[in-house]
Amino acid sequence: MYYSRLRMMGVLGVCLLGLLLCVPNFMHAPAPRMPWRQIHLGLDLRGGSYLLLRLDRQSLAADRLQTLMDNARQALLEKGLGYRDFQRDPARRTMSFLPRDPSEAEAARKAIADMPQAVSNEFSVGNGDDGRIVLTLGQDAIAQRARDAVTQSIEIVRRRIDGSGAIDPEITREGDDRIVVELPGISDPERIKALLGTTAKMTFRLLAPGAAGSVAPPGAQLLPDVSSGQTLPVQDHVEVDGGDLTNAGAVIDQQSGSWAVSFSFDHAGARAFADTTRANVGRRFAIVLDNKVIEAPVIQTPITAGNGQITGNFTAQSATDLAVMLRAGALPAPLSVIEQRAIGPSLGADSIRAGAISLLVGLLLVMAFMALFYGRFGLYANVALIANLILMMAALSLFQATLTLPGMAGLLLTLGMAVDANILINERIREEIKRGRTALSAMQVGFERATGTIVDSNATAFLAHVMLFVFGTGPVQGFALTITIGIVTTLFTTLLLSRLLMVRWYALTRPSELPV
Repeated sequence: MYYSRLRMMGVLGVCLLGLLLCVPNFMHAPAPRMPWRQIHLGLDLRGGSYLLLRLDRQSLAADRLQTLMDNARQALLEKGLGYRDFQRDPARRTMSFLPRDPSEAEAARKAIADMPQAVSNEFSVGNGDDGRIVLTLGQDAIAQRARDAVTQSIEIVRRRIDGSGAIDPEITREGDDRIVVELPGISDPERIKALLGTTAKMTFRLLAPGAAGSVAPPGAQLLPDVSSGQTLPVQDHVEVDGGDLTNAGAVIDQQSGSWAVSFSFDHAGARAFADTTRANVGRRFAIVLDNKVIEAPVIQTPITAGNGQITGNFTAQSATDLAVMLRAGALPAPLSVIEQRAIGPSLGADSIRAGAISLLVGLLLVMAFMALFYGRFGLYANVALIANLILMMAALSLFQATLTLPGMAGLLLTLGMAVDANILINERIREEIKRGRTALSAMQVGFERATGTIVDSNATAFLAHVMLFVFGTGPVQGFALTITIGIVTTLFTTLLLSRLLMVRWYALTRPSELPV
């Protein structure tokens, strides 16, 4: 029951620090660059947009089949085996080809089976019609790649949204192939949808030489040209991949005065770009974005500096958005919006009002109960209760947490749990008084015996809500975070602050009876 001056100053200092950390929530930052940590409001309180995105598994299978096709060609060539008529069917997850000579069919199967284990484990080899060798992607392999693609897509989506200027986005996984995006404060998400709905897979490929007509030559495909509206025969082989880009930005083209997108490569990309342009002077070099040709200029001279520029009919907004997508990286597969909801600011304001009223009414009822049942010690418990609320808000501000309706419910529930601890202490003191102990002894023993119960109950609740935070998503995490912080502040205010108030009162008055 003894509080040294240092211990007393420490407890009061923590309370004062909590009060100072709460201040940014009620006023604007006095200086633009001053660190000003605030509690952010979630989608249900602030209003905004909700998007549910789904990964295109068929596109993912098509890309994987293309990679397997390239690996199979390489494996056959290394064994000196010929092939023809490579075909792929993403819907059935199959790829097939004909051996050059039917007598080489068994050798071709063995060459395919001898590919690296990381590749060969993903497919099975079988026979098709007319002597074709068929490779079928396994369902488990596609499911695993979809899970990995969603993990990668979440990070890319986050970078794109951060680059667009949206504040406090909430991006979470749902299931194996879905992503939930919540955008507080954005009621018209069309620009965000365009950013997320574009794969932004950029490649640099040569046009097929001497190709004409409406049929693509072998090893090439016809792709639409954005500027002319025609189709161009673009080679399948990728000379330089957009994954080698290190930076991109919107700039003004010095020659035309219109908007353009500048880009630069890393060392490997710059070397490949230089080698390609050096060996193909006079040929057209296509810049392909999501299977559309943005530009196909003629290579005039080798480009060895490792940077370039994309021109076209860009506006300031479209150039900026393309640069954001290129900097964030290409999505492993397209994302489609399968659900969209808009929550108006008025609904958010109603939620805030209802939550604030419930919090205030609950707090007043609890404080009235404590004052009526426990007198002066109940008033001290109420002071600790208010300090508990301030410290919870301070911790949420320090972490810049996002407060949702479940989070507000967590605040109210935490206050109830804090009152439970004070009730345990006061009831223990009452019991000790009834047993005939003196005032000081009753306080001492009451605190000692209640402390173990309080710590045990709060420790189990703390572990439960930590697990809820780890395995939960979205609003569930917000609720768990609020309760977890509240348990820590409850232990501090109950076991240190309320005890300090009671001890100081006893030291000043030296009563013969306790007001419980």
